[in-house]
Amino acid sequence: MTASHRIPAMDVLRGCAVMGILWMNITAFALPQNAYFNPAVAGPPSAADIIAWAISLIAIDSKMRGLFGLLFGASMLLLIDREEMAGRDGRQSQLIRSGWLFVIGCAHFLLLWWGDILRVYAVVGLFAMLFVNLEPFALVKRAMLFFLFQFLICAAFIGSLYLWDSAAAAPGAGGALREGYATFMAALSDPASPATQAEIATYRGGFIGIVQHKLAGLLGEWLWGFLFTAFETLGFMLLGMAMLKGGFLTGNWDADQYRRTARHCFLIGLPPMVALALWVWFSGFAPLPAFGVALAWSLPFRIPLTVGWAALILWLLARHRTHPLVARLAAAGRLTLSNYLGTSIVMTAIFYGWGLGLFAQVPAAALPLFVLGGWAAILLWSKPYADRFALGPAEWLWRSLIRGQPQKIRKSS
Repeated sequence: MTASHRIPAMDVLRGCAVMGILWMNITAFALPQNAYFNPAVAGPPSAADIIAWAISLIAIDSKMRGLFGLLFGASMLLLIDREEMAGRDGRQSQLIRSGWLFVIGCAHFLLLWWGDILRVYAVVGLFAMLFVNLEPFALVKRAMLFFLFQFLICAAFIGSLYLWDSAAAAPGAGGALREGYATFMAALSDPASPATQAEIATYRGGFIGIVQHKLAGLLGEWLWGFLFTAFETLGFMLLGMAMLKGGFLTGNWDADQYRRTARHCFLIGLPPMVALALWVWFSGFAPLPAFGVALAWSLPFRIPLTVGWAALILWLLARHRTHPLVARLAAAGRLTLSNYLGTSIVMTAIFYGWGLGLFAQVPAAALPLFVLGGWAAILLWSKPYADRFALGPAEWLWRSLIRGQPQKIRKSS
């Protein structure tokens, strides 16, 4: 989108989301992959580690990704409308846009970070186009249906792990069954497991070895990751379309409406999330409760909390529109793709072996310090850059690929 088509409230939401997602992603940058679900994978957690994990699980995990989903769905509508008003085929433009986003996501995955979400957004966005003409209430109903599908898929998978657990513990269970189950559970909870140690060695190694590791598991990791996120992402995209059509995401609601919405959503979502975090803690971070909560049991409560975050941010915006921080957050939102990819460049350079090699060496409780540094960098560079340039570096590349020729990047004087 060019500056003339920006919606300030959505830019602020994007800026908050790209900063918030770094809080959650820092674990996946710095620690073995399964530490994202269970802090015990990084070693016996200290009290500070547990507090950091609890804050992430309760308030941040998947909520910022959900916020991105809301905004992606809304942006699709805006793009299609703008293209059609200019006499172009809006759906074809979205197809091209998604295709190049998928390519960028593949490069991000292979060259930088395994946790790329752009590929999922690109593919799911194609399905979301089927619903763009629906009224807000119809969009909300279908969003809830897709959330239900996602929950059933995740719950069925976790249920199969409990069945596997029972079968492995049953008298007469075969050695291969017991060994396979023990190996899988160890990867979800034991820092000394062969899988975890191999992962640490890989990411402390060189760039080529990391790329080869990703290529070896590309198909399986993509399919599992897509399966466990696609319907949820689609639900948030449709919800974002409904919220745009209803004026929520444009900041047109009264401040008190946003405040009441935020309060209701947090009252619905926070108590169950606290209870789930306590369950995992009381279990001693046993693999099945920890993995189940992160993947499935928290899903129904992530929905109101995502909406609650959006309402809270827009309430604060309505009350403090002239605060200097607002302009910096909006600038960060205008450069969302650049900031998202930029954090991957910086964080992998800090933690991977081709950079400083701090992978699996920083305790979880210290990782928020890196997040604060990342936030400071985002806020410091985004506004001066956005004041001079119409597009961020990554946005310029994406737009140029879509249009098939280099786009103007500097603002007109």
